[in-house]
Amino acid sequence: MKQRRRIYYSESQKALMWERWRAGESLQHIAQLFDRYHSSVAGILAQTGGIQPLPRRRSNRSLTLAEREEISRGLAADDSIQSIARRLSRAPSTICREIKRNSGEKGYRADSADELAWQRALRPKACKLVATPALAKLVAAKLRLEWSPQQIAGWLKRTWPGNEGFHVSHETIYRTLFIQARGVLKKELLEHLRRTRAMRRSRHHTQKTEDHGRIRDAVSISERPATVEDRAVPGRWEGDLLCGSGNSQIATLVERHTRYVMLVKIDSKDSETVAKALIKHAGKLPQELYKSLTWDRGTEMAGHKRFTIATDIPVYFCDPKHPWQRGSNENANGLLRQYFPKGIDLSVYSQAKLNAVARRLNERPRKTLDYETPAERFHQAIASTG
Repeated sequence: MKQRRRIYYSESQKALMWERWRAGESLQHIAQLFDRYHSSVAGILAQTGGIQPLPRRRSNRSLTLAEREEISRGLAADDSIQSIARRLSRAPSTICREIKRNSGEKGYRADSADELAWQRALRPKACKLVATPALAKLVAAKLRLEWSPQQIAGWLKRTWPGNEGFHVSHETIYRTLFIQARGVLKKELLEHLRRTRAMRRSRHHTQKTEDHGRIRDAVSISERPATVEDRAVPGRWEGDLLCGSGNSQIATLVERHTRYVMLVKIDSKDSETVAKALIKHAGKLPQELYKSLTWDRGTEMAGHKRFTIATDIPVYFCDPKHPWQRGSNENANGLLRQYFPKGIDLSVYSQAKLNAVARRLNERPRKTLDYETPAERFHQAIASTG
């Protein structure tokens, strides 16, 4: 097979790559724009861990190309350093340093001096975690507990409200993790992120495009009471199956108001088994805290009528290809992949182990809860119903 020639991407082509990557497009689709393999694009994006580098800008205090050309003309005319400095409204020391670092009075050239200045300015900015080792150590400890960078940033701000020295943005944490040149957080800490990939993906990225099947007599989410949307009242749940190898799965349930997660062991994916397990689980909660269930279009919930008759809990189904309509559950399933990676056998986990994982997840602070934990909010809801 004929080997393709090496391609060097222009800055405008790289900008297009980043634009498409932020929009959630795959490497394969982006590479097709340039008639290249996906590895060609991956090589560009992976240099900064899938995080677009900030655009370079010259400092307002730096000498401009026009000023350097004036220096060059002044030297050619044997003008003094002081006279050149007066014309440019610059300090003589600034002009003197500029000439010395660029071949001296005899060899000074404006174009080459400007290019060298741009190259010398290409230095990575020291991030806050480099300057504050104690903060870096604390961030690393929380990452090992599977806290997300956003949770860590929010928790720090809440714990030290008056100490900005211990505040750091979640974006800084991500950049320090994915851009290893910074040398602060060890690469091994990437394993503790909820999604252990080598590059950071856009939040718009999704690989779920096919409908899961048809459910008879399914009640559409459009018929769900409007009061469910604002999340003001607890008791509205979202659910789905998290699948593993060997046709194994667990049911994941998330309460919309508190983001509280519960996991249910499922022995088989057939609708009768799923309905039976969910009916048994529903009996563990007060009726005030289980008012409805919203599910994906998976055929495992074909027995929804049996569930509703046994529990008096209505089931609503998302529209086809609209998984974001149960966004809390989709997000929780992503978090759970830290504990249950794709391709493992989920049938080996006992209900006690599932409860322990759910507890770990529910004790993480959440930005959407003002960095309280789902466990705190759910226990408040239980107390209010008592």
